[in-house]
Amino acid sequence: MTELSNFIRFNEDGTLSGNIASIAYDIDISGETFTSSNDKAPAYRVFARSPRGRRVELGGIWKKQNQTGGDYYSLSISTGHGRLNANLGRFPGQDDEDLMAVIPWE
Repeated sequence: MTELSNFIRFNEDGTLSGNIASIAYDIDISGETFTSSNDKAPAYRVFARSPRGRRVELGGIWKKQNQTGGDYYSLSISTGHGRLNANLGRFPGQDDEDLMAVIPWE
């Protein structure tokens, strides 16, 4: 089985894990829920490890609503090579509802 890339898995304990990769970077990420009274705050904070092993915050995941009222998630992180903005959607070929594909947009 090949390793997955460009995915986020929402875990039952309120954390997340995943990987975001391109030709310029390959980042294993983690995250945790974020609670705020600000309605524009992210639902999750996203972290990675620096080359020296330090935990650094890369960005966040926001819970949004589409025009028909359905919920979806949007990701915005700093990759070290610029900013990545993406929506999260069902990972192709998987039945696992907690496994989401990272779908970049500009």
